[in-house]
Amino acid sequence: MSTSTPPRPRTAAPPSELADGLWAAVSVGDERAATDLLLRALDHGADPESVLVDVIAAVQSRVGEEWAANRLSVAQEHAATAINERAVAALALHPAARRTADRGRITVACVDGEWHALPARLLAEVLKLRGWRVDYLGAQVPVPHLISHLHTTRADAVALSGSIATRLPTAHAAITACQAVGVPVLVGGAAFGPGGRYARLLGADAWAPDAPTAADRLAAGRLPRPQTDHQQMDDLPHLADQEYTLVTRSGDALVRAVFGALEDAFPAMRGYDETQRERTAEDLAHIVEFLATALYLGDEALFSWFVSWTARILEARGVPAGSLPPALDLFLHELKDFPRATRILRRGLEALTTDHPTAPGPPV
Repeated sequence: MSTSTPPRPRTAAPPSELADGLWAAVSVGDERAATDLLLRALDHGADPESVLVDVIAAVQSRVGEEWAANRLSVAQEHAATAINERAVAALALHPAARRTADRGRITVACVDGEWHALPARLLAEVLKLRGWRVDYLGAQVPVPHLISHLHTTRADAVALSGSIATRLPTAHAAITACQAVGVPVLVGGAAFGPGGRYARLLGADAWAPDAPTAADRLAAGRLPRPQTDHQQMDDLPHLADQEYTLVTRSGDALVRAVFGALEDAFPAMRGYDETQRERTAEDLAHIVEFLATALYLGDEALFSWFVSWTARILEARGVPAGSLPPALDLFLHELKDFPRATRILRRGLEALTTDHPTAPGPPV
């Protein structure tokens, strides 16, 4: 008879170590190494929810930070995100992630126009681990399609994900439409602002900052029955001035007018190549989108945050953020008859002056 000590069962590495390993794989585009790492961790007893939240979600957050700092290209960011998405899919099929669906039924979807689907997918998998039957509809779900789905199912709630603030008017339409058919809505994602401030403004029944908190809220009891006796205008009375509608409808014309005048207002633009000019036009379109969203929400701070963030992104890429104040001045000229829009634009200019007191020089 052997008297040797039997081998100890292997245990999974701690989440921080797994996150470091996953980052090492996704940052170089190694899908096989990424999925093998996580599947081995599950084989060795790692908690599937912790892998989703403390490893994959944490690494995805780092992907965004590295892109913002210009240490990852857009292509590298997309590739890393795709690997994380496939890692989630692989985890979902592992025996350790199998649960009996005995709590109820939740529909998880992204706002129409929202293509950042990974947060919603992570939530869907966390809810499955907590015993919910989940209908995961993915990215960019048009409101009519979402409502059609709800008519054919008996969902206890809709969990709506949004990462981009400019999709909030569409999110409002989705929230209202779901509530109109008697289904409460829980929302989450960066689009809904710090502390979920826009979730409350847009009438969502609940908000959660992350997947575990959302799962906890749904497990705590049924969401309240939606209020269906009001229209969107009642939630946002400032929309009566029509500025949001007019700015949205004239967006393309505004971009063309400002782009055409910007070369004189910012002479450094005369040296731009074709790619730089295309990106400038894209930046101007984003300015109009965030201005319109700020008008919709009645929140000047959102636009100020956006222009300050844009300045930091431009500087990280070696692009002169000094083009932003002249562009905002030109938008002010074009929208001089729009009181709320001009007030928001002026607040944006003040934010740039505060955050960037000296404009960087032209590119070398």
